[in-house]
Amino acid sequence: MKTKLSILSAALLSATLTLAPAVSQAAIPLAVGGQELPSLAPMLQKTTPAVVAVAVSGTHVSKQKVPDAFRYFFGPNAPREQVQERPFKGLGSGVIIDAKEGYIVTNNHVIEGADEILIGLHDGREIEAKLIGADAESDIALLQIKAKNLTALKRADSDELQVGDFAVAIGNPFGLGQTVTSGIVSAMGRSGLGIEMLENFIQTDAAINSGNSGGALVNLNGELIGINTAIVAPGGGNVGIGFAIPANMANNLVQQIIEHGEVRRGVLGVMGQDLNSELAKGFGIETQHGGFINEVMPDSAAEKAGIKVGDIIVSVNGRSIKSFQELRAKVATMGAGSEVEFGLIRDGDKETVTAILGESTQAAEAAAGAVHPMLQGAKLETNDSGVEITEVAQGSPAAMSGLIKGDVIVGVNRTKVNSLKALKSALEDQKGSVALKIKRDNTSLYLILR
Repeated sequence: MKTKLSILSAALLSATLTLAPAVSQAAIPLAVGGQELPSLAPMLQKTTPAVVAVAVSGTHVSKQKVPDAFRYFFGPNAPREQVQERPFKGLGSGVIIDAKEGYIVTNNHVIEGADEILIGLHDGREIEAKLIGADAESDIALLQIKAKNLTALKRADSDELQVGDFAVAIGNPFGLGQTVTSGIVSAMGRSGLGIEMLENFIQTDAAINSGNSGGALVNLNGELIGINTAIVAPGGGNVGIGFAIPANMANNLVQQIIEHGEVRRGVLGVMGQDLNSELAKGFGIETQHGGFINEVMPDSAAEKAGIKVGDIIVSVNGRSIKSFQELRAKVATMGAGSEVEFGLIRDGDKETVTAILGESTQAAEAAAGAVHPMLQGAKLETNDSGVEITEVAQGSPAAMSGLIKGDVIVGVNRTKVNSLKALKSALEDQKGSVALKIKRDNTSLYLILR
């Protein structure tokens, strides 16, 4: 049977959202011979109310080019593209991280393309959520609800995790209702899996399945150590190999979204590869882990910090790293402008350098996707007339929407917009299709975002 990796996509369900508590609030520890048996129930009674069900619905829009022969038969007015719309529903999980503000973190793939997001709380309440921002490359999204009497999870320092630490997964697998499973941390710093663009996963054998996406991985103190994201699934179900985004990595991204409304990805400006035994032997060093630097970009944060070709970066802010992929993920999820300390080996000697991270050229595209999913792939800049489209990535949702370089967005439906902030505000509470008023060369037109 061929083994495959899959993200924990929200299970497509049409049933009414239900969320049953996994632990009785009146649970009494069992006892044998007068001795209480070990139980996770007391911890879970405090923790499970912070894990929610996330129900989404929306419409997938696809466009297919109409064959030239068909267009020739029906004449010059025949459409160039055929638009197909397919409604969808799905279920996933989320974690309340701030009870006062109502912030909930989940996976981007759980809510991607959704027109409506409904949160099912542990006490049975169902509340509509607002998308604050998302980062597709790391698969993190931040939602917000307005509700009282919420419970939030405290975050643990996920950099302190060790293989063998106990781990408990809480989520909503297959839409069954809240479910709790336990295991251990099986590995740290897993990357190169091809699941996400930025990978630095915690691996666990706690049973997780489809629908667990966005749910919590906690320690025995009930503190958040990771966001459940993906599994190895030969037959489509759990086989004891699951992956979670570390809580520290998720927190870095969430704080950027809260502060800026988008992820402002940090850039070091190096190219490299994982350190292997052959490289280590060739350079006469004993360590087998780290990121080997084979190129430093001119005028980059790395060059300014004094990082050189041939250096082997072995730690970030005092924490050891195993691979170049882990280095890339950690740097990319830190905000632009962050001051970062890198431990490295140069000519067999250990050194420490400090770099101020630059900003990714993809930040503007990520910001566009946060404004509206169908703007992803465009770069937006405020000009004298409105919001200019300065770049459009080929094959991106923005390109599929009909946007081209040089377009200027001047309105949303009947609302005028003259800045990126105004565009965000105008789109914030819109549901379903919206009409963008565009200035293109000397003409005006409307493009529909679905």
